Amino acid sequence: MKEHHSGLLTRLGLSTAILIVISSMIGSGVFKKAAPMADDLQSSGLILICWLIAGIITLFGSITNAEIAGLIAEPGGQYVYFKQMYGRFFAFMYGWSCFSVIQSASIASIAYVFAESVNSVIPLPHLSDAMEKWEFWVFTPFANFGVKGLTIITIIFLTGANYLGVIFGGFINNLFTVLKVIGIIVIIILALTISGGSASNISPMFANPGANYNSSLGLFGAMFAAMLGAFWAYDGWNNIGYLGGEITNPKRNIPISLFTGVGLVTAIYLLVNYAYLYVLPLNELTGIAGTENTIVAVEVMRKFMGNGGAMFISILIMVSTFGTTNGTILASSRIYFAMAKDKLFFPSAANVHPKFRTPYTSLIIQGTWASLLVLSGTFDQLTDMLIFASFIFYGAGAFGVFVLRKKMRDAHRPFKAIGYPVVPAIFVLFCATLVIVTIINNPRDAGIGLALVLIGIPFFHNWKRKIKTEELPPINNIP
Repeated sequence: MKEHHSGLLTRLGLSTAILIVISSMIGSGVFKKAAPMADDLQSSGLILICWLIAGIITLFGSITNAEIAGLIAEPGGQYVYFKQMYGRFFAFMYGWSCFSVIQSASIASIAYVFAESVNSVIPLPHLSDAMEKWEFWVFTPFANFGVKGLTIITIIFLTGANYLGVIFGGFINNLFTVLKVIGIIVIIILALTISGGSASNISPMFANPGANYNSSLGLFGAMFAAMLGAFWAYDGWNNIGYLGGEITNPKRNIPISLFTGVGLVTAIYLLVNYAYLYVLPLNELTGIAGTENTIVAVEVMRKFMGNGGAMFISILIMVSTFGTTNGTILASSRIYFAMAKDKLFFPSAANVHPKFRTPYTSLIIQGTWASLLVLSGTFDQLTDMLIFASFIFYGAGAFGVFVLRKKMRDAHRPFKAIGYPVVPAIFVLFCATLVIVTIINNPRDAGIGLALVLIGIPFFHNWKRKIKTEELPPINNIP
C-alpha cells in the first residue's frame, strides 16, 4: 500500500473522493432552506432559479479550485494552496480560521442538526430552567442541553472512527452518503407520483407582481438573501482538497471528483426542491417559514404520508447530517496536520499514528474545540459565523488562480479553469458581495467570527519566532 511522503496512506479512490464531495455538501440545508427562501421571494419559480444560480456559482468555484488542486496535491488543501499564492502568513490565517470558526463550527452545527433530528423522534432530557437560562457573556451554554450533549457525543464518536483509520472513516462516509442520496431520491419519486400535488404550484415562474419584499433593494436584495440559504446548503464542496495526501492519483481524481460531485448535488437540489413545491403550494411553504424548528421536507412527507412519512424524513436527516459530520471531521483534520508540519500549529498535531497512519492528535484537537463551540451557541449562530469567514477565503482562493498563473507560469496543469478569466472573476465577485451583505445584516455574529480569526495573529508570531530560534546556529557550540 502506497505511503505519502507526509506519512499518511494513499488509499482513497475516485469513487470515494466523489462521495466525500457529495457527503460534505448534502447536510441539513436542503431539507430546511426552501421555506425561508419562499418567504424572501414569494415566488415558487424564483426559488428554483435561486437554487440553480447558487449551484452554477458553486460549480464556478469548483472549476476554479480544480485547476489549483490539479497543480498542488498535498494534505491540507486550501492551506497549501494559499501558501503558494500569498505566503505563509495568509495560509496560516486561513488554517487558523478553519480551526477557530469555519470547519470546527461546521462540524458543530451539522452535528447539532443531527441531534435535533434525534430529539424530534426520541425527546432528549433537559436541565433545570435556571441552568438552561444561565448566560455567559452572549452565550447560553446549557440551553437545550440534551441536544448539545448528544451533539458532543456524536463528534467524539466520529472523531474516534476517523482515529482508527482513513479506510474506516471513508467507509462510514460512503455508506451514509449512499443512504442519504437514496433517501432523497425516494422523496422525489413519492412526491411526484403519489402525493396528489400539482405542477401548477410552480407559479409564478418569475417575480410575483404583488410581492412586497423585505429588502430595501427590492427583488435583487430578496434574491440575494434567498441565495445565502442556498449557498449554505452547497457549502463544503472544497473539503476534498484537504485529503490530497490520501487520494490516489490526486492531480486527476480531485478535479474529477469536484466536477462530478458538485454537478450531481446541483441536480439533486433542483429536483428535490421541485418536489417540495409540487406538493406544497407557495402559501403553505411561506407559512412554514414563520414556524420555529419546522423542517420543509418533514412537512412535505407529512402532508401525503402522515406521521410515518414525517418519521422517515427525520431518520433521513439523521443519516444525512451524521454522514456530513463524519466527512467534515475526516477532511478538516488534515489542515492542522499540514500546518503543524510547517511548525505553524501545535506541534503534536503533526503526529501520525504508528498503526492507523492517521493524524490522530489533529483529530483530537479538532474534536475538542468543535465540542466547545457546541456549547457556545445555537445552530444559526454557528452557521452565521462560519459563512462570513469562509467566503472571505473562498474569494481569495479563486483570485489565487490569477496569482498562480503568473507565479507558476510554466508548471504543468492537468486541468485548467474553464472560462478563465471570466469564471473565476464572477466567483470572486459573488464571494465579496456575500461578505459585505453578512457584515451589514448580521454585524454581531460577523464580529465574533472576525474576532476568532484575528486571535490567530499572536499565535502566528509566536510559532514563527520559535521557527527562527530553532534555525539559529548554536553559539560557542552550546546548543
